[in-house]
Amino acid sequence: MFFGKEKVTTIPSPDEALPGREQSLSVPAQHFVLGNPLKPPFSENLEIACFGLGCFWGAEKKFWNIGGVFSTAVGYAAGYTPNPTYDEVCTGRTGHNEVVQIVFDPQVVSYMELLAVFWESHNPTQGMCQGNDKGTQYRSGIYSYSDEQQKFAETSRAHFQQQLNQANVGGITTEILSAETFYFAEEYHQQYLAKNPMGYCGLGGTGVQYDSETT
Repeated sequence: MFFGKEKVTTIPSPDEALPGREQSLSVPAQHFVLGNPLKPPFSENLEIACFGLGCFWGAEKKFWNIGGVFSTAVGYAAGYTPNPTYDEVCTGRTGHNEVVQIVFDPQVVSYMELLAVFWESHNPTQGMCQGNDKGTQYRSGIYSYSDEQQKFAETSRAHFQQQLNQANVGGITTEILSAETFYFAEEYHQQYLAKNPMGYCGLGGTGVQYDSETT
């Protein structure tokens, strides 16, 4: 989302990662748009999803507009540095990806429906970049919170690859991993495009729709 940063395209090893800190970053108590809590505990009827699809500003806005989504937050996942800052993540030396965490009611919107939005909203074939945003923090990723989510994610990846093949689009590079620690990004990143409507958004898909009827 910001240009001129070091463009690192290889994820560091744990030994190479920045040391980070014990103290977590401060975030607002409530979602700027939805008014619901950003942090747990959440009601037992709610579930959590976590996706990386490029710049997290646009990704978060895409999901907070979906019915059944209780709350969203942007942060860092799938890396090694504890409680990283945005500037540290941008060096490529934390291993983290920019992600959006989605708290949703599965009785209103299913995980598979969220996956469809994920696949359609970015280009999952670009490796360590998304459009003009280059670096490991912009990689495509799905981070599952259960065996069921992991299965759905893997099934959806195979299904969407078939659709991309038919459209002569490249191979998917999306990583699918079990979710570990989600670190909240700085306060000013949370719901950024609601606070800054003219802010940068590099979100863009392949033009291929996810055909959920055949999944």
